[in-house]
Amino acid sequence: MNRVKEFRKEKKISQLELAKSIGVSRQTINMIENNKYNPTLELCINLARALDTDLNALFWESQLTDEDSED
Repeated sequence: MNRVKEFRKEKKISQLELAKSIGVSRQTINMIENNKYNPTLELCINLARALDTDLNALFWESQLTDEDSED
């Protein structure tokens, strides 16, 4: 689970715009948003920078919250 789509929509940019800004295809962004592709660390960092956030917020905070609520 990740929050790429959520952050992208907050910035009001399309998948294509995000993809072009970090040098990947729109399909790659789509697959990441739909949890069908695990991006490299370098790609994760580029996504976080492009979306003005950090890796924790983009990829892990929602997982930590979900895991905490299961206790």
